[in-house]
Amino acid sequence: MSTPELTAANLLIEIGTEELPPKALKHLGESFAQNIFTALSENNFLTDENTQANHRADPFKWFATPRRLAVRVQNVKHKQADQTVERRGPAVKAAFDADGNPTKAALGFASSVNANIEDIGRLKTDKGEWLAFNLELAGQTLDKVLAEFIDESLKKLPIPKRMRWGDSDVEFVRPVHWSVVLHGNKTIKLNVLGIATGNLTQGHRFHCDSPLILTHADEYETALAEQGHVVADFDQRREQITDQLAKLEAETNGHIVVGEALLNEVTALVELPHALLGDFDQAFLDVPKEALVSSMRDHQKYFHVVDDEDELKPHFVTISNIKSKSPARVKRGNERVLRARLADALFFWNTDRVEKLSAKTPGLKQLLFHKKLGSVFDKTQRLISLATAIARRLKIDEDLSKRAATLCKTDLVTDMVGEFPELQGVMGRYYATHDGEDEIVANAIEQHYQPRFAGDKLPDNEVAKVLALAEKIDTLVGIFLAGEQPSGDKDPYALRRTALGVLRICIEDKLNLELKELFEHAAGEYQNQAVDVRLADVQKALAFTMERLHAYYADTFTADEIASVSSLDLSNPLDFANRLHAVKVFQALPEALSLAAAYKRIGNILKQAEITEAGDIQENLLTKESERTLAKALTATELSVAPLIQSADYEESLKQMASLQQPIDAFFDQVMVMDEDIKIRANRLALLSHINQLFFSVANIGRLKTGPGSSG
Repeated sequence: MSTPELTAANLLIEIGTEELPPKALKHLGESFAQNIFTALSENNFLTDENTQANHRADPFKWFATPRRLAVRVQNVKHKQADQTVERRGPAVKAAFDADGNPTKAALGFASSVNANIEDIGRLKTDKGEWLAFNLELAGQTLDKVLAEFIDESLKKLPIPKRMRWGDSDVEFVRPVHWSVVLHGNKTIKLNVLGIATGNLTQGHRFHCDSPLILTHADEYETALAEQGHVVADFDQRREQITDQLAKLEAETNGHIVVGEALLNEVTALVELPHALLGDFDQAFLDVPKEALVSSMRDHQKYFHVVDDEDELKPHFVTISNIKSKSPARVKRGNERVLRARLADALFFWNTDRVEKLSAKTPGLKQLLFHKKLGSVFDKTQRLISLATAIARRLKIDEDLSKRAATLCKTDLVTDMVGEFPELQGVMGRYYATHDGEDEIVANAIEQHYQPRFAGDKLPDNEVAKVLALAEKIDTLVGIFLAGEQPSGDKDPYALRRTALGVLRICIEDKLNLELKELFEHAAGEYQNQAVDVRLADVQKALAFTMERLHAYYADTFTADEIASVSSLDLSNPLDFANRLHAVKVFQALPEALSLAAAYKRIGNILKQAEITEAGDIQENLLTKESERTLAKALTATELSVAPLIQSADYEESLKQMASLQQPIDAFFDQVMVMDEDIKIRANRLALLSHINQLFFSVANIGRLKTGPGSSG
């Protein structure tokens, strides 16, 4: 028979607000629910049934609409069970003086647990002996602690900017108007974000004009749906929209484009979804597709329609938040709004083409790139120089690279990009094509922003790759010179993404480039424009970029494999990649484990002997057979490996170096390096130094794991 105070029931918590940010709603709903569940679990308010993996029902269910965040947690106890908590006090040696009398530390601990010093026990560990006392704590009731759980859960939400309203000091993502807390059929009275909790919720803003009374936590979504005309379940609302779109698609004689991001955003904008099909004038199809899609998808949150060839059709779908008695009227209203936006796009398209793109370049002087780094026109001049330098190194057409760099930012001063900033680069391609520019140049103007995000495609023509690298390197160097490099989680200029873009282009497109030279070239261009250039900042920008390789390769290589190459302080991403793949192969060789251990030993010996350069090996001072054998094998390996390293065949280089494993092991088994004879000792150190330099010409294999868990 269950104890009354421990009886479990489902717990409902709802926070009612003004319209929440749609792009963040799903994440907010999931996070709030998880935070509440975790707090209840960690504080022993959940029954064993709720925490078991094979429990039939989900342990909690989250809800989110434009005006609410809610969670229902299964089987929440009214009261915690009583528990015994062990409190540890000071170490015994600090708790008593030489005469065995308790010190202030001991007496203070006894007082803190409300016990006599004679009743304090001992706790022995491998680190010593401590005073200890077991406290019997009575379980707390849910209503005493739940407000704190909710408050902490709300504070942990991923909200970048909170707001206050009225004369209250309370802060949240949006003003809060009501709150519900029900434990089974019992209303728990609390104060949440300045609002008294109760059992009254609000239905649809337009279809329900009075509060709804909730009598039990389990009736939440049913009451909202049947009485309040609200679909509280985010996933259910999303599914309804998907089903409605599928039914409308047949009427379009095409395909409704349903992107994941837009679908989630629209789901977050409505509480009662109703899909409506609308049309627009076919004449607008003369405008570039991207501008029309941006008008519909990004500005109006409409789904666009395409034919089998992915060409736009003159239709759209809007998701209304009301069930209108006159849907045709709602349809006409949305068509009227869209018509105005498309008319603007058509006007911009026509007027922007009156003047050639090249004639607009002086307008870039009026656009600020950065207050310390000049205008976008200044950036363009730097890009021309840097792109030309990169093209020269890669033997790519310099004239086309220079032309693309000259025009790549010019669409920023067009009316179309002014209205639709997300089309920068895209419209540049259209305008360049209209002006008769080379197709390679036109495509480079669009693609030089790639990759724009993680997993985005890379530029697919050589000039675009050159320009993309120049654009990103100029930004990295410039922002570091301006003293605004990323700090902690803050990265306002997305430099981590920018640096990763540089690395991806170099590695995935196999471009053999020394970034150190290019970063210094970029810094020189800044200096030519009277920007204060500090070499330390340029070096930081370069180090920051190369450090992104740790994240780039985290899923495919071990940390020690990456460290074995990164410790070489390279600045060529492709060379880094080639060495890293070679190390992976080397790790699988049977000689790898022994060689890595020997290399660490060699490094320690040379460090202790303060040897920084390899001296000449004197053959007449090789007194032991094992060191003569090693010296002979080393010389042969150095000769055979040199051309391999020159051609960047690091895999074969390490395979050949692996043949040194046996003579190195024999050397350490039979030879005392630090011989009493100074000349013999120096000669043996020179031998080790040559081995060290040979392997270091490919990777620092001493960074590889040599103990349990190594991959070798």
